[in-house]
Amino acid sequence: QVLKFDAYFQEEVAISPEENYRIRQVGLYYYLEDDSMCIIEPKVKNSGLLQGKLMKRHRVPKNEQGDYYHWKDLNLGIDLTIYGRTYRLVNCDSFTKVFLESQGIVVNPPEELVSDPYTVQRRTPVQKRIVPTGPDPFRQFLTYDTKVLRFYAIWDDTNCAFGDHHPCIIHYFLADDTVEVREVHKRNDGRDPFPVLMRRQRLPKIFVDKNKNFPSCVLEITDHEVQEWYSPKDFGIGKTVTLLGRTFLIYDCDKFSQDFYHEKYGITDFQPVDVTKKPLEKAPQVIPPYNGFGIPEDSLQNCLSLFPKPPRKDIIKMLENTHKVLRYQVALESPVPEDKNRLFILSYFLSDDTISIYEPPVKNSGIPGGKYLKRTKVTKPGSTPENPIYYEPSDFTIGSTIEVFGHRFVITDADQYVLNYLERNAESFPAATVQSIKDHFLPRKVVVETTSSGIPKKDLDDLIVEVQKELKLQQPFNTRQFHETFHHFDKEGTGFLDKAKFLNICDRFNVPSSTILLKKVRWKGCCACG
Repeated sequence: QVLKFDAYFQEEVAISPEENYRIRQVGLYYYLEDDSMCIIEPKVKNSGLLQGKLMKRHRVPKNEQGDYYHWKDLNLGIDLTIYGRTYRLVNCDSFTKVFLESQGIVVNPPEELVSDPYTVQRRTPVQKRIVPTGPDPFRQFLTYDTKVLRFYAIWDDTNCAFGDHHPCIIHYFLADDTVEVREVHKRNDGRDPFPVLMRRQRLPKIFVDKNKNFPSCVLEITDHEVQEWYSPKDFGIGKTVTLLGRTFLIYDCDKFSQDFYHEKYGITDFQPVDVTKKPLEKAPQVIPPYNGFGIPEDSLQNCLSLFPKPPRKDIIKMLENTHKVLRYQVALESPVPEDKNRLFILSYFLSDDTISIYEPPVKNSGIPGGKYLKRTKVTKPGSTPENPIYYEPSDFTIGSTIEVFGHRFVITDADQYVLNYLERNAESFPAATVQSIKDHFLPRKVVVETTSSGIPKKDLDDLIVEVQKELKLQQPFNTRQFHETFHHFDKEGTGFLDKAKFLNICDRFNVPSSTILLKKVRWKGCCACG
């Protein structure tokens, strides 16, 4: 028992001017006894092909996993790939159809067996056609020999890289309808000194509709592939023509061309088109928004030049303020309890208006300390990246709050150099800033003046020894608690208290405050102060 299918396959023809492929009809036989197959092509007389048995009888592998084709894989209207060749099953005999249906397989409807187009063409009788008499090329040559239309055009190549406007001359030869394009060069224009842009040839205007598989680039163009060629009616002042992919704008022509168009087409308007290259308008430079990397001035250089340069610095200011640093003690304003006792040193560099913050390490605090903020410019709250406003020395007053990249700090102290610098340059700072620093340093100034008073050091040491002896005679008290009480009342951290608070603390700890010794100490101090 043998299943027979009618099939065909398409074979490519590599080198043939008359056909690109051929259709070969075959018969596929499947032997049910051993699941083997063979393919036989009926012989065609004078085909020039090696026909007959194309594949001998054997089991045909289906895939690389070792499976073989089975009669269950066969049906009408399917493609069967055997050894790299695809067969299309289009029909079968009655036994094959009855067998497949008896096995529960739905047989697809049969298809028409495709014929070989070249064979059909050979069998079709050649019809002789009477071609009407067309234009005589020889007569055209004798009439228009040495007569050439000259057009002045511009080839716009600005869409390409390094493109430009190329002035060209288009020659149309009336003798044989050929076109030549020559480029007009200027001295030192930097281009190759070859004027011919397109050699003299017939140029196609409209191509015949081609199949999708027809190559878009051919070596030779024949009349069968072109529906219309360029003619004199396609050229004129103000018209745009596309020649071999290049677009030309015709803006003028010579006197002979004007007379030719006036006599043949009745055209009278030959006003040239103004193609003078207009000066380029400077496009407005759009600055993109600040991306957050670096300072705005430095990031702006990437938008101004292909090779960014560092921002220009005020050299005079840097030279005048070299090594001049204003240092402040600041405290972190944070709701976290562990951050309330953290103190920082804020350094303001007058040479470039930058700020750095350093945290002194504290033992057993759990915070390593060290550099908290590297040297950089800090903007004020509310400033925009387009118009940044940076902190200045006038913004730092005792008790003021500064915001550094989302972190708030309160200025609690400053060093002596800040006061000296503000006093020397008082005219450059607001009076409130200078007065704030002076008020903060006033108690320390009093202590310094008291220390430098006229009390002899020997008398002061003797008084201290007498006070210590007097205190030893009294009942012992907690020295640590005594010091903590002093620090508690010294809220500003000046290191001294007024007389009323001092005597009040002494009374709390049962320290004698009305003895002759304390009066003597107060009397010595008053005498020294005058």
